[in-house]
Amino acid sequence: MSVRTRATTWSLGLSGLLLLVVVASAGIGAVTIPPRTVAAILADALPVPVGVSLGGATALPVVGPVPTPTLEFASPFEFAVPRPARIIVLSVRLPRILLAALVGFALATAGTVMQGFFRNPMADPSIVGVSSGAAVGAVATIVLSLSIPFGMEGAAFVSAVVTAFVVYLIATEGGRTPVATLLLAGVAVQTFLGAVISFLLLQSGESLRQVVFWLMGHLAGATWSEVGMLAFVLPLPFVLLVAHARDLNVLLLGEEDAHALGIEVERTKQLLLATASVVTAAAVSVSGVIGFVGLVVPHMLRLLVGPDHRVLLPASALAGASFLVATDTVARSGGAEIPVGVVTAAVGAPFFLYLLRTREVRSP
Repeated sequence: MSVRTRATTWSLGLSGLLLLVVVASAGIGAVTIPPRTVAAILADALPVPVGVSLGGATALPVVGPVPTPTLEFASPFEFAVPRPARIIVLSVRLPRILLAALVGFALATAGTVMQGFFRNPMADPSIVGVSSGAAVGAVATIVLSLSIPFGMEGAAFVSAVVTAFVVYLIATEGGRTPVATLLLAGVAVQTFLGAVISFLLLQSGESLRQVVFWLMGHLAGATWSEVGMLAFVLPLPFVLLVAHARDLNVLLLGEEDAHALGIEVERTKQLLLATASVVTAAAVSVSGVIGFVGLVVPHMLRLLVGPDHRVLLPASALAGASFLVATDTVARSGGAEIPVGVVTAAVGAPFFLYLLRTREVRSP
């Protein structure tokens, strides 16, 4: 079976799984909604183009007013669904579910790239300090009551990207960035930022609960604007990473062999690191620090589909989306809501230990 066929087969299968998980999750909560009703609501909410209408005119030089074509959308279905169920699914649960899917997609994508980049199955998206950097930005905004553009999410994103850039500068010397040096620089910067976060926690006062909740990772209060932001940011970096999946495969052979095979090693490393860091920063900025998604999911999928990143990257991304939707459903389904980062750690850590004990750890 060709690589393209394998990638398509796994992607279609995992996309189907994600759809099933989304439908099941949307029906679970304080008010239980049957999957059939959820499917009808989602089908009704899915618009399709039905025609083109000519609206207001646009003035053009010489030609004059020209009618502007407008694409018309409508739902092909009109299922009889109770209005309260429709409001619960579309206004309350669906934004959170889609945000969980996008965050899981992003973290699993970044984790796959980082494990291949560092040639280490224990690597995760936060290995170069991106999560710690985002945490400093978010916690500082909460504790110091800072008023900045785009709020806490903007502060977390900028702080995360700056942290990744600083780690890269520290590890780079003479135009080269040794992977081992980058790893050690990331660990050192994470340790320093951990101290900064601890200091801010001591100053948090009444905002301590909000800070701790953010640091544990959460998806409560998800909004359509956050969903739209991630849906806008993620596609281009993901396409860019998939386009360089073959280069990532070659880098697994070692930098000297990769150079001999025609790969611009330093440029490729810069692109992979920068893109994965942006993807991680975007996810963490809206969800807080959610662990184990970018560690366990890529490792599990590598055991299933193999180490070829042309197949592994899209498969891990889709599996990560399903995993986080499922764990967030567990987090919000109890009597009191639990931060989803607690659930991912509770599920991911034992499962990862099981893999380590029962299967040989397969290096990227």
